[in-house]
Amino acid sequence: MSERPPISPRSPRAALEPEQVPPPPKRSDRARNPFVIVGNAIFTILIILMIGAGATYYYGKQTLESPGPLQEDKIVNIPARAGKRDIADVLSREGVINVNPWVFIGSVFALKASSDLKPGEYSFQKNASLRDVIATIVDGKVVQHAITIPEGLTSEQIVTRLSDNDIFTGSVREIPREGTLLPETYKFPRGTTRDQVIQRLQQAQKRVLAEIWERRNTDSPLKSPDQLVTLASIVEKETGRADERSRVAAVFVNRLRQRMKLQSDPTIIYGLVGGKGTLGRPIKRSEITQPSPYNTYVIDGLPPGPIANPGRASLEATANPARTRDLFFVADGTGGHAFTETYDQHAKNVAKLRASEKQIQNDTVEPADDPAPAAAAPGAADTNPTAAMPPKPTNQKKPPRSGRQGAAQQTTSPPVVQR
Repeated sequence: MSERPPISPRSPRAALEPEQVPPPPKRSDRARNPFVIVGNAIFTILIILMIGAGATYYYGKQTLESPGPLQEDKIVNIPARAGKRDIADVLSREGVINVNPWVFIGSVFALKASSDLKPGEYSFQKNASLRDVIATIVDGKVVQHAITIPEGLTSEQIVTRLSDNDIFTGSVREIPREGTLLPETYKFPRGTTRDQVIQRLQQAQKRVLAEIWERRNTDSPLKSPDQLVTLASIVEKETGRADERSRVAAVFVNRLRQRMKLQSDPTIIYGLVGGKGTLGRPIKRSEITQPSPYNTYVIDGLPPGPIANPGRASLEATANPARTRDLFFVADGTGGHAFTETYDQHAKNVAKLRASEKQIQNDTVEPADDPAPAAAAPGAADTNPTAAMPPKPTNQKKPPRSGRQGAAQQTTSPPVVQR
């Protein structure tokens, strides 16, 4: 049995004092090494940075990949010379993104797209993520607007249409030469200058005309691409039906071969109004014989240039017309034309059309409220304007007027085409 150490009596004051705690052990010399201290600090900082980077990566990935606020596809215009902050403001205002502008800017830097953002009009898809939005702007795939230039317009009319379209900018410095623009459907981004549009239409016309001229019927009396465009413009104005173009072209080609006047009303109109395109009223009888470089009732052969801008189909039809002997055509009352080889047949078709028109006019006259008198006074004039018809020509060499309002007639040789 071990002996306990004797308990020494303590004074009351000594009993109240705490016992002395032994000093802590001294740190080893290795722990006090400054390199170890610095290393521990660096390691700690690296751990903190790694944790921060991981959290940032996770947050950034979620921000970039999360669906955006757009409820439906939307087109937004990014103005030229807009900075990253301006782009962020535009996208936020349009509801494409719902993040802080600085988050957008940080995402642009993270995707290394800082210098690749392009202005323009973009289509953003429904719920597009921030990554998709930035990629769309970087790719520069701006919205393309489809613009249709109808066949048969004059260059002045086409320029007017372009001037009225707010998709384009700038002004056209000069009206293009007639027949040098190709009517077609084109696609342009917003902000394209009107001069650029004109240049594209001219380039398309040159390319198409060269292709068609290479495939033309070599027996044609047309001697140059310019003559092809001129005749095609007349064909374009004479008919809008695809199944008739080559046959209408054949009539004019046959007349050129036989040195007959073309006698086309649209050429009279162009000689009167030029690039304005439309006369707005029937052709007057005095205008049929009015001298004009474009009046094919007066001049021989083709006019000095096109009277409109023909489309591809009319160019094709004129370069390769139907193989017929037709020299005349007239409207048939159903939207098409009746074609004939001789003037006698043509005159019968004209008479048939006039009778049909007269019947239609009579059918549209409303009956009077009071019954008409049983007999009109001898020699009384017909006061019904809708039923009145021009008197038949007394000169048997003159053809009867066609069904086209204001259609021309001439006194030396049979007319050709009256729609």
